[in-house]
Amino acid sequence: MTEKEKQQRGELYNPAIDPELKAELLQAKELCHQYNNLPPADNVGRQAVLRRLLGHVGERCCIMPPLWCDYGYNIEVGDDFFANYNLTILDGAKVQFGNHVFVGPGCGFLTAQHPIDAQRRNTGQEWAFPITVGDNVWIGAGVQVLPGVSIGHNSVVGAGSVVTRDVPPYTVVAGNPARPIRTIEPESNEKL
Repeated sequence: MTEKEKQQRGELYNPAIDPELKAELLQAKELCHQYNNLPPADNVGRQAVLRRLLGHVGERCCIMPPLWCDYGYNIEVGDDFFANYNLTILDGAKVQFGNHVFVGPGCGFLTAQHPIDAQRRNTGQEWAFPITVGDNVWIGAGVQVLPGVSIGHNSVVGAGSVVTRDVPPYTVVAGNPARPIRTIEPESNEKL
């Protein structure tokens, strides 16, 4: 079994020793570099690069550069997706964003997890667990979403939070680790 096959099965794998994964990592870095260095007014060029880089790009997608990811093809974004500056997505596993998702600046969606044991970790092995973000989600500035987390529809993650567990729909979470603050009533207009 190849390292890529192990990765796709959620097993320990080593991306540094698999020629296919190494080539895919380099290709994604090249596309990110190209995207990040386009002139600010070149929206057509940015959309073209995003469609080459990402696995799926919905309508009216806007990602402010710089954008960094590992593979790109494991990332899917829905319609009306907006991400502010300095988005990092380590997509060794799928990272799926629903429709009408807003992501603040400096956020990370990190599917990679490394062994706790230093000797094993030093071999370069890792796992990758998927991340899912539902529809109508707002992710505040500086949020870090860790491997295997799902964020439910219509939820809000407060700025600076580290999301280590699933977030139920219609929930505001914040903190490190992120904890539920309150539920959101549908069609609520009150301030958070």
